[in-house]
Amino acid sequence: MGSVSETVCVTGASGYIGSWLVMRLLERGYTVRATVRDPANVKKVKHLLELPKAKSNLTLWKADLADEGSFNEAIKGCTGVFHVATPMDFDSKDPENEVIKPAVAGMLDIMKACLDAKVKRLVFTSSAGTVDAGPQGKSFSTNPIGVTLNFCRTVKMTAWMYFVSKTLAEQAAWRFAKEHDMNFITIIPTLVIGPFLSPTMPPSLITGLAPITRNEAHYFILKQGHYVHLDDLCEAHIFLYEHPKAEGRYIASSHNTTIYELVKLLKEKYPQYNIPTKFKGFEEDIGNVEFSSRKLKELGFQYKYSLEDMFVGAIETCRQKGLLPLAHDESKPNGKPNGAA
Repeated sequence: MGSVSETVCVTGASGYIGSWLVMRLLERGYTVRATVRDPANVKKVKHLLELPKAKSNLTLWKADLADEGSFNEAIKGCTGVFHVATPMDFDSKDPENEVIKPAVAGMLDIMKACLDAKVKRLVFTSSAGTVDAGPQGKSFSTNPIGVTLNFCRTVKMTAWMYFVSKTLAEQAAWRFAKEHDMNFITIIPTLVIGPFLSPTMPPSLITGLAPITRNEAHYFILKQGHYVHLDDLCEAHIFLYEHPKAEGRYIASSHNTTIYELVKLLKEKYPQYNIPTKFKGFEEDIGNVEFSSRKLKELGFQYKYSLEDMFVGAIETCRQKGLLPLAHDESKPNGKPNGAA
């Protein structure tokens, strides 16, 4: 693995993580088969087609997690697969059938395709929600999947269906991998922040930039937050794919910070947004909760970016794409910036 002549498949390639991962793989000389739901939708795939080396080393393939067998052709002939695609409809009226079931069924469908194609290694982008989505607050490392599914389904906090879908998909995947002796690795990113290629606001930035947009429903995720730069995350994907000794689950998280520490940084960099400094129900002396990347770093991986790099990159990209205003708009209700959700 790691030869520049290799052909690999990236699912969910037009998204926030997928598109950046495709860019980095192309830079290394990989031939990439990128799966998207609609290759003909120019608006959603233009940023992929414009990447350096895309004309010679990139092809788009139509595939959908809800369509059984739709990944087979894209995966056939690949030595590796990066499974990034996942349903992300947090406003779904039927999350069990529109988010959770497709995530699990799609995961197994892709694994069957990998098995048939004799893929050497499958790398799955999981979620920190498989580790910490519950009432507890402590330090986390790559212990067995410990999400409290009943807690998520009962409390129904923002993005609960995403946490459940990722957990069930990963549980099903590990059972399948062990049964069929597959070379399977999961990467568990915390909140992914950074510059991006996709044309719309990535879901993780809706959360990460919530203090700017006053999106209060997402504050609880930032209360004791954990972060990783998009580029560090994609480099970790490739690092683990290429490393001969990589196995099991790997947390990818470079920074832990409370919401108060975060807004202090944001206010210093962007005073024009009049970012709030008090948060109802949050004590002011809350401590950090650690998400440990020790296993990944012991293998030799090194993070490159600071917390400031993450947020400045994300905010500047949003401003360039017209997804964030240049300043706070006092005329808006609730003090939200113009265009805020």
